[in-house]
Amino acid sequence: MQSLIFLRLWLLSGLFLGLSLAAVPARAEAPCGGDFAAWLSGFEQEAAAAGVSQRAIQSALAGMTYDPTIIARDHAQGVFRQSFEQFSGRMVPPRMPRGRRMLTQYHPLFDRIQHQYGVPGPVLVAIWGLETSYGADIGKFPTIRALAALAYDCRRAEKFRGELLAALRIVDRGDMSAAQMRGAWAGEIGQTQFLPSSYMKYAVDYDGNGHRDLIHSVPDAMASTANYLKGYGWQAGQPWGEGTANFQVLLQWNSSQVYTKTVAYFAQQLGGAGE
Repeated sequence: MQSLIFLRLWLLSGLFLGLSLAAVPARAEAPCGGDFAAWLSGFEQEAAAAGVSQRAIQSALAGMTYDPTIIARDHAQGVFRQSFEQFSGRMVPPRMPRGRRMLTQYHPLFDRIQHQYGVPGPVLVAIWGLETSYGADIGKFPTIRALAALAYDCRRAEKFRGELLAALRIVDRGDMSAAQMRGAWAGEIGQTQFLPSSYMKYAVDYDGNGHRDLIHSVPDAMASTANYLKGYGWQAGQPWGEGTANFQVLLQWNSSQVYTKTVAYFAQQLGGAGE
């Protein structure tokens, strides 16, 4: 994942999963106030050159319009100044009872995931609870339209152009349609908020229905989160408290020390041996 940005400040979520897609020969440069339709046409050519099918391009981008509210949200971000005590005190206690119920309800699933990926259930439940309150708040923004606005804007055009291309690839491989792809305003998708580039690399079909569905499938979302952490070096059977190797892996999920300490603390309170 690329360097994380505090995108949904109330959660410090972000999942800025820094996975670069293969370079493509054409580049649709953001014109800083130029015509959006012309920029979009250039991006469609870039996507085609990168191997995305015309079917996926048209289904995702036909009739696309610019959404200035996304850019307003992006530019309005401030600096997160809560301490660990403030943030964890606000976020963990109201999520703890349901977190314990989730551990019990999905106990066989978490055992299976831990056996395969090495990541224990309390860590996954802590991330799940902090990111979307266990899937209750995954966001309602059309992902592709949001990413198109961010890719068109000059501030971080290169990053979000790659995320937009990854979103088209998700559609192209059949995980979900463009209309089904809804989430946070900055493009995060699913119950633990994956950016499309990380969705492409780490999402797994854990319920065996033939689709990687991180929005509706709890098994897919939890296993994909574990797969992500394993991909960044999670060490099975080892602690995850501050100063450990696994804590450094959690920082790849979100680079905020406050957020990561809250994940570690939450997981420990759920019954994990985090220290």
